Parts: sequence; structure tokens; C-alpha cells
Amino acid sequence: MTEGSAVNDGTRHVRVVLVDDHRMFRTGVQAEIGETARTGVEVVGEAADVDQAVTVITATRPEVVLLDVHLPGGGGVEVLRRCAPLMAAAEHPVRFLALSVSDAAEDVIGVIRGGARGYVTKTITGTDLVDSVFRVQDGDAVFSPRLAGFVLDAFASTDAPPVDEDLDRLTQREREVLRLIARGYAYKEIAKQLFISVKTVESHVSAVLRKLQLSNRHELTRWATARRLV
Repeated sequence: MTEGSAVNDGTRHVRVVLVDDHRMFRTGVQAEIGETARTGVEVVGEAADVDQAVTVITATRPEVVLLDVHLPGGGGVEVLRRCAPLMAAAEHPVRFLALSVSDAAEDVIGVIRGGARGYVTKTITGTDLVDSVFRVQDGDAVFSPRLAGFVLDAFASTDAPPVDEDLDRLTQREREVLRLIARGYAYKEIAKQLFISVKTVESHVSAVLRKLQLSNRHELTRWATARRLV
């Protein structure tokens, strides 16, 4: 990461977790963007591998995670998979921004399909990284300029999944419940993750089963798995 001088206007604040297996790099990022009074970025945790990352992210519930792609224990994609319920939370979702030395198309596509909101390389300046973090916090998608083309090409290719009319019948919240059910979560766990009542979860499941013309959660899980939604 190259030098930059990010300055906060005093109105912005974002809580961030750094996930990278190189301690010196984490230290450099912390020094570059983590001076909260200047940048508005508060680094609330760090992790060096997949298990540490999941533990720290679950404990701190940051707004944004800066995630390296290549990590011991399964890589950034595995962190995204295990943190999917946190990304799906209705209130205060955890969002991920990949920060990696790699600019390989397969790395970019892998983490974006996994749920990351963007991908920037480690050549980014401190100022631009702070800006990217706040944009991801706001729900924007952020990419280093040449990496955006990888994503556009991937989703425009003939390998991209076709429009699924059955899935389009579901609301966003129904899709969130569907994914969690398919991952084996109990109703109480889903209610806790999405900050809704168990009765509301039951209503969403009933609506999903009705719209998809399925009979039970086992059929629902098979349906979701076949479409790679899990």
C-alpha cells in the first residue's frame, strides 16, 4: 500500500477489522488508516487466519472487514462463507472489502461471488482505502479500476447463471431466510441473526414454501443447493 493522507471531516466513523496473515502489513494498514481522529476509521480487531477472522468478526461486528484473499485455513472465500449470516443481517450488516496483492481474475470473482462488496489491490493509497471503506459501509461496490472488468466479464459470460423466475418471486428478506434455512439454521438462530421474531421467521418460511411450491425445509434445502445459493 502506498502512502496517502486521509483526513476525516469529523462526521464519519466506521469500525473495521483487518484480516491478513502478514503482521507487518496489518501494522502498516493500522498506522496508515487507523488514526480515528484523523480518518474516522476505528480498527477494532485483527486476524491472521480463517478461524481467527470468524471469531473476531463475530465478536466485534464491525461495519467493514478488510479481507485478504489468501489466508491459512481456507482463504478469504471461507471467511465469507462462514460469515454469511452476518452479511445477511437486516440491521448492521457486516460488509467485506477484499484487500489483496493478487489481481488474478479468479481471486476477484471468487470473493465477489462469496459476498464481498469490492476488491482493491495493496497498491492503493491510504486516502483511497479510507474512501473505499466508507463507500462499502454505505453499500456501494468498490473496485480497483482494472479489476472491475473481471467482474463485468464474468457476469456477462455465457457461464453466468440465467435469470431464475422462481427466485425472483421472493423478497430480499425471504431470500435471506431461505439461505439460512438451507444452511441448517434453526428458526431461533435465524431470528437472532436477522433481528426479527421467530413468528416472523415462520411466516417467511411459509411464504417461501408456498411461492416455490415446496412441502418442507428439506425440499427447500435441496432446491437452494441445486441453485448454489447455500
